[in-house]
Amino acid sequence: MSARKHKLINRPEDILGEMLEGFCAAYGDVARLTDNGLVVRAQPKAAGKVGLVIGNGSGHEPAMIGWIGEGLFDVNIAGEIFTAPGPERIVDGIRAADCGGGVLVCVSHHAGDLLNAELALELCEAEGITDVEMVVLYDDISSAPKGRESERRGTAGLFFVWKMLGAFCEGDGDLAAAKALAEKVRDNTRSLAMSLSSCASPITGEVMFEMPEDEMEIGMGLHGEMGMGRQKALGADATIDLMLPPILEDLPFAAGDEVLVLLNNSGSMTLMELFILYRRAAEALAEAGIRVYGSWIGPYATTQEMAGFALSLCRVDVEMKALWDAPANGAYMKQA
Repeated sequence: MSARKHKLINRPEDILGEMLEGFCAAYGDVARLTDNGLVVRAQPKAAGKVGLVIGNGSGHEPAMIGWIGEGLFDVNIAGEIFTAPGPERIVDGIRAADCGGGVLVCVSHHAGDLLNAELALELCEAEGITDVEMVVLYDDISSAPKGRESERRGTAGLFFVWKMLGAFCEGDGDLAAAKALAEKVRDNTRSLAMSLSSCASPITGEVMFEMPEDEMEIGMGLHGEMGMGRQKALGADATIDLMLPPILEDLPFAAGDEVLVLLNNSGSMTLMELFILYRRAAEALAEAGIRVYGSWIGPYATTQEMAGFALSLCRVDVEMKALWDAPANGAYMKQA
């Protein structure tokens, strides 16, 4: 599968601004674009609530602009394509999210994102902004072995943290409790991705990596980072049977657990394929005595037109299920 090099854009240098303008024009009931380029909730939280901020390189839409709104994030700081926003921009986002209850900065674990967030917190301290915390999020089992979870990358499974943390911060919990909840969901989440094809940069048109037509890679990162290795492409059931066992073993998940399941489309997988894949995942979980409490299937954290998917599981308890079921009104999580 070759990457699609031609993209329907105008000037490469205008991609970010025009994308954000279009997004906020389409979903103006939940998000708006500030004069300094932040995507913020159309209706701010009540005073005294914990504010939630996330920054990320663009090119992975709907992540993270799609998670702004009631029951979700307050502010997204969108960086250039595949480039983390700078520390000054993150400080702008922290100011915009401050409702008086402190601000939690959520960092998907990648080197640039973490470095810039740490620098942003140093700037906050220098400016006397003290009621701010950072939580580093990760879920990808292919990027570091068991026992070194904090070295792992943040990938599509962080969806579970975003949703439950957003619901928690609509309530009266304080900043410390919000951070603890984010860590709890993170520590109960495991993900593994695979890829059948690469994608092309919308800026340069260059293909991120080459992939033979008859091969697949297990453990591919959101930016094309190498995973567990390449092999001959398998059918849907065989692919799930290859990917699910290491996910289950890593936490480990066990018979009697209840889980949330995310089957994330990396960009150009068809719904037909995703439903066939989910069918086998649901069967295998039932065989293991694990009950699916809820599932989401679709493009939630993409890498342009990459063909592939990520399988993510989150073990849930009573508290987490209530947060999962709470209302959310983002562009991609609308509830009637």
